[in-house]
Amino acid sequence: MEGEGVADARKNTITPKAVINSKFGIKASYVVEEVVEPSQDGCPGLSIPGLSVPGFSIPQKGPSSYRCRLELPDFSVVSGTFRKKKDAEQDAAQKAVDKLGIHPSKGKPTLEEASEELVSRISYLFSDEFIQIQHPMSGHLRATLRREGDHCGLFPISVIAACDGKASSLCKQIDPKVESNPSLALSFIKLAASKLSGSLSSPDEKLWIKRLNPYPQDILESPIDQESCHPEVTTVHALYIPSLMEEPVEPINFDVLPSGYYMDIIAEKLRISNASDLLISRPIGRASSETRLYYAAPEMYWSEASSSLEIAESCKDSINVRATYLSGQDIYGNAILAAVGYTWKSKDLSVEDISILSYYRMLINKTPAGAYKLSRGAVITATLPLAFTTKTNWRGLLPRDILNTFCRQHRLAEPTFNTSIVQIKSSSELSGPPKELRTMKPANETEEADATFSTSTIDESAESGSAYLCEVKTSFELSGLSKMLRTMKPENETGQADASFSTSNIEESAESGSNYQCEVKILSKMQEVILVCSPKESFKRQNDCIQTAALKVLLWLNMYFLDMKAEKAISSTNTLDITFNPKHLHEEFKLCSSIHGYQQRNIQEVNNKICQVNIEGPDSGISPTPGSLVSITYSVSLVPDDGHAKELLESADVFEFEMGTGAVISYLEVAVAQMSVGQSACFSIGIPDQELILAASDDFARINSLLNSNPCCLEYFVKLMHITEPLEDGMEQAFFSPPLSKQRVEYAVGRIRQSDATSLVDFGCGSGSLLESLLDYATGLEMIVGVDISVKSLIRAAKVLHSKLSKDSSTIKSAVLYDGSIIELDSRLCGFDMGTCLEVIEHMQEEQAHLFGDIVLGSFRPKTLIVSTPNYEYNVILRGSSAPNQEGDADEKSQAGGQSFKFRNHDHKFEWTRQQFESWASKLATKHNYMVEFSGVGGSHDIEPGFASQIAVFRMEPPPHSTPGDSPVSSAEGVIHRCNVVWEWNPSS
Repeated sequence: MEGEGVADARKNTITPKAVINSKFGIKASYVVEEVVEPSQDGCPGLSIPGLSVPGFSIPQKGPSSYRCRLELPDFSVVSGTFRKKKDAEQDAAQKAVDKLGIHPSKGKPTLEEASEELVSRISYLFSDEFIQIQHPMSGHLRATLRREGDHCGLFPISVIAACDGKASSLCKQIDPKVESNPSLALSFIKLAASKLSGSLSSPDEKLWIKRLNPYPQDILESPIDQESCHPEVTTVHALYIPSLMEEPVEPINFDVLPSGYYMDIIAEKLRISNASDLLISRPIGRASSETRLYYAAPEMYWSEASSSLEIAESCKDSINVRATYLSGQDIYGNAILAAVGYTWKSKDLSVEDISILSYYRMLINKTPAGAYKLSRGAVITATLPLAFTTKTNWRGLLPRDILNTFCRQHRLAEPTFNTSIVQIKSSSELSGPPKELRTMKPANETEEADATFSTSTIDESAESGSAYLCEVKTSFELSGLSKMLRTMKPENETGQADASFSTSNIEESAESGSNYQCEVKILSKMQEVILVCSPKESFKRQNDCIQTAALKVLLWLNMYFLDMKAEKAISSTNTLDITFNPKHLHEEFKLCSSIHGYQQRNIQEVNNKICQVNIEGPDSGISPTPGSLVSITYSVSLVPDDGHAKELLESADVFEFEMGTGAVISYLEVAVAQMSVGQSACFSIGIPDQELILAASDDFARINSLLNSNPCCLEYFVKLMHITEPLEDGMEQAFFSPPLSKQRVEYAVGRIRQSDATSLVDFGCGSGSLLESLLDYATGLEMIVGVDISVKSLIRAAKVLHSKLSKDSSTIKSAVLYDGSIIELDSRLCGFDMGTCLEVIEHMQEEQAHLFGDIVLGSFRPKTLIVSTPNYEYNVILRGSSAPNQEGDADEKSQAGGQSFKFRNHDHKFEWTRQQFESWASKLATKHNYMVEFSGVGGSHDIEPGFASQIAVFRMEPPPHSTPGDSPVSSAEGVIHRCNVVWEWNPSS
């Protein structure tokens, strides 16, 4: 068909229609007519039942096409036929441009072309044609014409800058600074209007435009101006935001009559005589939102000689910090925040209520963790998780989406994610200092601090009404983050934006010895580098590396927001592989301290450092472990100390989170770690950031009064409803009876009972399942020790062991639980008769597993060591029994070749075949003078693919006489104590 592809050929030029509009304005008339093409499959001689007419035919209508006639003052042209009306109009305009001999420049328009097009746009906005169409600005036009007296028809220039995207875009082409300061567009629009002095009036020192010739009466009385669904009065609920920080934000309401103009009423509320002197911010929140700030124009705005720097300098004392922070542009004097305006959908006034709750939620949404909190509907309880494990277990907005939201909220460029595929070295090639084991320390406390925990008392039973006392010590260090920050020098700035997402494919597949890595860049709107995150970790799944990198950026930014002086974020915080430009970082977030820091200075001190957890209900024996997905019901209320009734702030009938990731406040996670399914708990904590309280409450006046007049605390009630076990446990329970985890424990208990061991240390004891089971049998053990890096798991183990040891007559004379790494030397772990390490080493990196083997056999040197780990070859059988949708989504499955998992648990860093495991164990045994034998549980040694869990039993040859706690560490190093005692039991104490 004639004219196909015309639009595509002009993607990077000014459109022909824009050229015509710029030159002729309303004098150019487009008349589009439909062209009906008869179908080739007509129906001649169609036989109609009951009627037979020779030669009778019913013409069949073919597909519609369109032709456009463009009429100009001196000539007219006709387009070809097109499927779309807009293509026909553009083709007609192109023919007219060709006939006129106009040759528009390619690509970005010149300053002169943009200025000329802006003049044409202003002319069109005040044309007879424009006021008749449905457009946000035409609604304002009709409202100004309904005014009476001298203000009739005076149109505020600020409305054009705020509501007409085309005019705003042209102003940005004239001066890119309009992007960061939209109010600069006013001078360009006023200048364009002055060039239309024959049709428009815009006097000096005035911020309005008026059409000189009245609109035809028939246009003003057209159906679009008469039809209205509005009631007689529209009530607007808005907020008054004073420029002085000491004055509170307050609700303000006003009514708009059908014959009135809402801008006049807002101007009156701000004590401005003329609505034309009222400026409008860009939308706050969604781009389509009509939530904007209204404020008085500084006196210098109308002066063409005034630069943005002169205006800023003259008005610096009147800047409204809160309004500026919300909008991302300079706001001066008092302001009104309102969601009111005209839209594309209707000529009637659109209104949404804005409350104090809305205001505080807007503030929360501008923090790095805010979008996550709001997406979970738990602004007090939810915290930004410290780790991204799997997409299946993640709840709420994903880290990448949160980071995108954060950048939009702060008017930054979209973050760039650059992934590459890297080759992974084999374990024999790995070198360098060992990395820390996966950290399972308590999660961040309501965004401001991590918490370290130690139990001070544990009651003797877990019966109904038992109380557990946990002391919480806060710090500003993120757990698990171990690298120092590096400050990027300004001379290293690149200034160039990467693609929004790009992949460097060294190899398409990440299967055979290769993984994904991702780098994230945060840039300003002017493409200045603010922050770069380059994680050294690599991942099998591309999505995992992207989400992890985004989460690291968010965690670091969260630290920066909470420590407004940035001292701790720069010098005290462990690194997240971040480099940043201090100058650009401060420039983009300089108002954060004035807003969030001000709120923090006005909150009560967290007065309940001791958190008493009261657990009720029988122990079902089903308790959460790290990696479990737990489902709870909870409520949190504000409780005044003076005896007034408590006020409900937040609740959820179903709330899910993954244990061990810091997805909720640490107090709640510690409480849930001590519970079993069906149990309830109640505990109280101090007041966190006041912003969070006010962002959760519907009754601002009541809650604010309580916070300011009485000491208060937060009271939590929580019930543990359900636990979804990690994939590994679910598969093993589905395939083995008893479950494989129980078979491993029974195997170890059997070997211990057969030995003459009097002392045992369990490396990676977790929640104490092996230590607890040992107490059910008669053994020769007198001393048992457990060591793990998860304090929450150790608390659970302490509760169970304390209960059993207090009730039963046992040979145990000493029991200790240590918080520490099993790849660090501690002389108290040396010289035991028996050591166990069940399903632990696969949670380390492979080089750490080699290091563990050297430390435990070379330094700790137990007489016997039992080590178990999954047999990778057995996974092909377990895959057939795995529950659907328990691990990974469709993307994850496709990346794994259609399989729902690669390893049995998302936290497994590796899984060895039988040959790999036996090679690792045999080399260690030879190196450290041990004998080793191999066994396993689940399956059979004689039937492929062997045992599901493979086991190595190391025995010292010859066994030297030693005492538990005797250290073979060199005397030069002295006694080494790197582990912390979490719990200790002695029957005589």
